[in-house]
Amino acid sequence: MKKFDIPTYYRSPIISKVKLNRRIGDPRKKDFSPTRINIGKVEFIIARHFGFCYGVENAIEKSYQAINDHPNKRIFLISQMIHNPDVNADLQSMGVRFIQDTDGTQLISWDEINADDIVIIPAFGTTVETERIMTEKGLDVQKYNTTCPFVEKVWNRSAKLGETNHTIIIHGKHKHEETRATFSHSEQNSPSIIVNDMEESILLGDYILGKKSTEEFYTVFRDKISRKFNPEKDLTKIGVVNQTTMLASETQEIAEYFKQVMIEKYGNDDLSSHFADTRDTLCYATNDNQSATFELLQQEADIAVVVGGYNSSNTTHLVELLEKKFPTFFIRNENEINAKDHVYAFDIHSKKVVDHRSFLPEKEEVKIIITSGASCPDSVVDRVMQRIIQLYGIPFSQDDIF
Repeated sequence: MKKFDIPTYYRSPIISKVKLNRRIGDPRKKDFSPTRINIGKVEFIIARHFGFCYGVENAIEKSYQAINDHPNKRIFLISQMIHNPDVNADLQSMGVRFIQDTDGTQLISWDEINADDIVIIPAFGTTVETERIMTEKGLDVQKYNTTCPFVEKVWNRSAKLGETNHTIIIHGKHKHEETRATFSHSEQNSPSIIVNDMEESILLGDYILGKKSTEEFYTVFRDKISRKFNPEKDLTKIGVVNQTTMLASETQEIAEYFKQVMIEKYGNDDLSSHFADTRDTLCYATNDNQSATFELLQQEADIAVVVGGYNSSNTTHLVELLEKKFPTFFIRNENEINAKDHVYAFDIHSKKVVDHRSFLPEKEEVKIIITSGASCPDSVVDRVMQRIIQLYGIPFSQDDIF
């Protein structure tokens, strides 16, 4: 796989050793068991796969390249480069400005931007409408387009489904930048609709089977359907794609559900005329990170610590998995850890940061699971581990690792 040129301060002394050791011992990535590191009384149980993926490193490389190539030009990002506060803050400190917020709210008017400026398309991609605006302004759409190739794979899959007159069901969060971009591209070729989860999928399935009225359909999906979507006509032939960072198991469950709905309505013999049996369109990193997390669930540990941006979809799903078994703390970086018994962690259910007065266990031997999302620098995970070591008062040298 290509090696990207990203700032060295995103690398880390501890995690770099861990990942190098695993690459040497398991080059084909067939072993998803975690790495165990003992430092004093603490055993860190580190996920096999976590941290920056191909798409993120590609986006970071191109963004810093734009900054270095154009020191005298204004540089803009359509929205956050990735969902990590440390990376975005670093880019902003270098003068990069965001045109939109993550939900699409305009922060800088397009009227303020001209052909002499540099505009970077983030890893999530962007909408057809935004690309059109950039082209009309004479901006270069391709040079600093950092759209992840796995996101583009979903767009290509959607285009293929459109060629065979399938309506596209997108499993994703309808306000997420990636899903908005995918929806914008898919509706160029086919009627499109977004479902957030199995609950919404069942509501859609009920409509397909005639159990819900058209009025009820529009109540739920009014803001999640393409222009001129006709539910009576456009739900007779369907295919499922997804936001690349969703839970793989949920996407597979949703696709299988819609397959059964179409069998119930049209019969098994005519299934291929009504349902495209596509494989899920998750990226390799999401698959690897989630598979590694399932292996973490086979372990015994006192707590789990997940590091990443609170608006990161793939990171949130890691938390969802781990909190089923362990007390799980979702933190942005080491600054959220104030003391052994005091941590600020994000609650994915209330969408609020919670002040926990119970964090690090006081016992002779402590087992701590560590992982992070695909947009989190290894250096941040490293600093979280060092902060925990410091709070336990354990003497530590980087030479202690392997």
